Amino acid sequence: MSAVLYKNDNVQLIVHEQPSSEGSDTASNGAALLLEAGDRLKMVLWHNTQIWDNSNHHSTFLLFPMAGGSETQVNPAAELKTLQASLTQLQADNEAVKQRVEAAEKELQVIKEVPKVAFAVSLGGNGLQKTTSGSQKLIYKEVLTNVGGAYNSETGGFRAPIRGVYYIHFTANAPTDFTMSAVLYKYGAGVQLIVHEQPSGEGSDTASNSATLQLEAGDRLYVELWHNTQIWNNSNHHSTFSGFLLFPM
Repeated sequence: MSAVLYKNDNVQLIVHEQPSSEGSDTASNGAALLLEAGDRLKMVLWHNTQIWDNSNHHSTFLLFPMAGGSETQVNPAAELKTLQASLTQLQADNEAVKQRVEAAEKELQVIKEVPKVAFAVSLGGNGLQKTTSGSQKLIYKEVLTNVGGAYNSETGGFRAPIRGVYYIHFTANAPTDFTMSAVLYKYGAGVQLIVHEQPSGEGSDTASNSATLQLEAGDRLYVELWHNTQIWNNSNHHSTFSGFLLFPM
């Protein structure tokens, strides 16, 4: 009995059995072969030998490619080095993302910690305030808004809770038969802004002024009525004082 595997007419593997009295015999062989594109394999029965088969498939020929199906040889060390480099890059990218997230969280925390400051107040009452014997501090009694509590309705003053830039605005109204004024002061720094109108006959007049002021924490603002001037208000809030924090410094 024989069965011989050839590659391109060269013997690669063989099974061969000599006669051994009555009965039957089975033999097999196998190997992993490196084949180039175009290589040919065939099974040959040698001269003066025999082989047998039936529906139970006693005599077979099996061939399959190894995993990957490529003739390219894998270099484990190179593959490992590549994987390590990729891992290092991923770790670096992850660290960069982590740092950006932490920076954003810190900025958000700073924003959350900035106090909300906004106030709007009116002189209140229904009538005229007039002075002919020196300046008079104006107390805005009617509070429309006081987010953060920086305005004091007892003293009429606004105290900046933190260092920053604030927008400040005030408006004055009065009859035109007498001089009108409203003057914004900062404690220790004097006049900041003023509205002032001379008499102009019958009727009434309104004037306003505003500015962005850089204030230190604790700075106080207030409004005065100058000597020999007047200001007027009613429930419609003609004469007001307001402000809010634009941004901290």
